[in-house]
Amino acid sequence: MTLIVSDNSPLNVLIRIDCQDILPKLFDQILIPPEVAEEMAHPAAPAVIQEFVRHLPPWLSIQSPTRILPLPGLDLGERAAISLAIEIKAPLLIDELSGRRIAKAQGVDVIGAVGVLERAADVGLIVDLATAHQNIRSLNFHIGEDVLSQSLARHLAGKQ
Repeated sequence: MTLIVSDNSPLNVLIRIDCQDILPKLFDQILIPPEVAEEMAHPAAPAVIQEFVRHLPPWLSIQSPTRILPLPGLDLGERAAISLAIEIKAPLLIDELSGRRIAKAQGVDVIGAVGVLERAADVGLIVDLATAHQNIRSLNFHIGEDVLSQSLARHLAGKQ
């Protein structure tokens, strides 16, 4: 069974560009800690995210870590997601650079929303990765243009 823990940001991005349905095709089960669910349900979150967390699909479950590690510089959701990933020895879906660095330093394998889209395109779940990247650009999501262009270049190189 392919299991992954997720932070808020990658789910938020994938839901907002209507690509959440690729997740259960790449992973059997996705876990989020309650702190991430609370971020998603926050009144300031986009309505589509609030609605999603109110009606979780069967492939997404909420699970608490037994202990949240004191990881300086990260918000509670990131700390809880990293703690859960470490505890159950699962990879982590996370976008924030500081969170990725800290998770990697703890020995956790990480992938972000762009990596998920690239993986989905590589196996034929997304026909046009460039369009998916353009949809990300239309969001208020801070990502370097280099990350998107490198992702597309890797995908296209793999198709040759």
